[in-house]
Amino acid sequence: MSVEERGTAKLYNALTTKGTAFTEAERREFGLLGLLPTRVKTLAEQVDHCWHEFSTRRDDLDRHIYLRALQDRNETLFYRVLREHITETLPIVYTPTVGEACQRFSEIYRRPRGLFVSYPDRDRLSEVLSNRPQREVDVIVVTDGQRILGLGDQGIGGMGIPIGKLSLYTLIGGIDPARTLPIILDVGTDNVELLDDPLYLGWRHRRIDDDDYHAFIDEFVTAVHEQQPDVLLQWEDFATAHALPILARYRDKLLTFNDDIQGTAAVTVGALHGAAKVAGRPLSQQQVVMLGAGSAGIGVLDMIRREMINEGLSDDAARERIWVVDVVGLLTDDRTDLSEAQREFAQPAARVANWGLSAPAQLADVVHHLDVGVLLGLSTASGAFTEDIVREMAGKVERPIIFPLSNPTSRAEAHPAELDAWTDGRALVATGSPFAPVRRNGVERPVAQCNNVYIFPAMGLAVTAAQASRVTDEMMRVAAATLGDASPALQDPDQSLLPGWSEVPDIAVRIAHAIAVQAVADGVAPNRSSEELAQRITNVRWIPEYPGS
Repeated sequence: MSVEERGTAKLYNALTTKGTAFTEAERREFGLLGLLPTRVKTLAEQVDHCWHEFSTRRDDLDRHIYLRALQDRNETLFYRVLREHITETLPIVYTPTVGEACQRFSEIYRRPRGLFVSYPDRDRLSEVLSNRPQREVDVIVVTDGQRILGLGDQGIGGMGIPIGKLSLYTLIGGIDPARTLPIILDVGTDNVELLDDPLYLGWRHRRIDDDDYHAFIDEFVTAVHEQQPDVLLQWEDFATAHALPILARYRDKLLTFNDDIQGTAAVTVGALHGAAKVAGRPLSQQQVVMLGAGSAGIGVLDMIRREMINEGLSDDAARERIWVVDVVGLLTDDRTDLSEAQREFAQPAARVANWGLSAPAQLADVVHHLDVGVLLGLSTASGAFTEDIVREMAGKVERPIIFPLSNPTSRAEAHPAELDAWTDGRALVATGSPFAPVRRNGVERPVAQCNNVYIFPAMGLAVTAAQASRVTDEMMRVAAATLGDASPALQDPDQSLLPGWSEVPDIAVRIAHAIAVQAVADGVAPNRSSEELAQRITNVRWIPEYPGS
């Protein structure tokens, strides 16, 4: 039987405190008399006060630091502020501001949050995991900091990503913040600037080699599974060379997924689902070109292939419609430098033999020789979607679908305003980073951001409510399709391909229900009716309200 906290323990527990909202009766009951100013505030008044404080901060990083400090002080108030100002705070708590917060993590570090699982402690991983702040955990987000957004190796600074992701699991998906755990795997860094930085808080060592790395990952997963066998383990911002093998190794053994591979794929296909309907041409009838052959790009293409098959194509026919270009050029089956995952999407060299090229086909060549309907970018190659390429594409299809998805904004393959100008307003656009609305004929058109926040919080809610044991490909696919069906552009082509941020919590419930139903259908969750799953989703959702209010 738990003992009710009293005094400063009650007041300073960020998960249960009410701060100045403790009533006079509660102050007497919990030994708080004299520990708080006299006035009792409501939660709404506290939110107003915090929003005023937030609004006076001088820049976005300062606002990020303020919100993190608020989270450390009072989680309920933190999430209530975010919920009531979701459009303004989402870019501060997560992308794009979280990128700078990761780069300056050691400099702005204030208080510990989550677990720092360091390679030098590899012989004591069970002890490290046992030291977690909360006993029971529903969701873990883990990174090794090697490929943070489009910023590269940030070492221990990558901890900002799991912290930010889990904030959105709670804000959007309603996962109880007391049941979340951010983890950084500190396996060194190859970022020389960090190694030379006297403020750097991580292990000052080059990244360990692959043999030691994979052994360490195995030991980490074993420790997690022994202590929290039912937890959802989300892999985040791992380098391509590690991301795909890790997912392949554990996806059939644990409740786990990789957000960069599967989450990015789901939100992109969700946006494509809506775009294809607006264009009046199903995805299965499009020629799809991807610039970028990393783990995220391959993950997106694999889900596009699955969606094409779901629309009636054979596996071979779907692959024939997917073209991938990397830094060398078009992926073809005569190349010897491709990974196994990339080779899945390599076109037969014979298909391009009559193009008359003396070197691997480049993006411009592919667009020139095909009627490309969908152009996607996950290359971090700024400006790669040039005016000539876009205009040629737009000359062949009525509604070109163009998604420059690379993060951050500085790495985008093109800007929405450019795409709008080069296609005379016909392009259907979604981006990876936030962009201002595009103005045409006096009308502002919002630009959809393919932010994974549309998917992963709903996944967390779904598997928690349904008590799923695995995350299947079909669960991800139905998440994408459900998101696509919510596209505002289906009602008005001038609207965004994805719902606005204020709608995301409600959309998440809809997506979570579809995922949960699919989990039961796939045999990875206990057999429950659609109605029972809906009720369980309602029951497990955490709401930022003080008890007794």
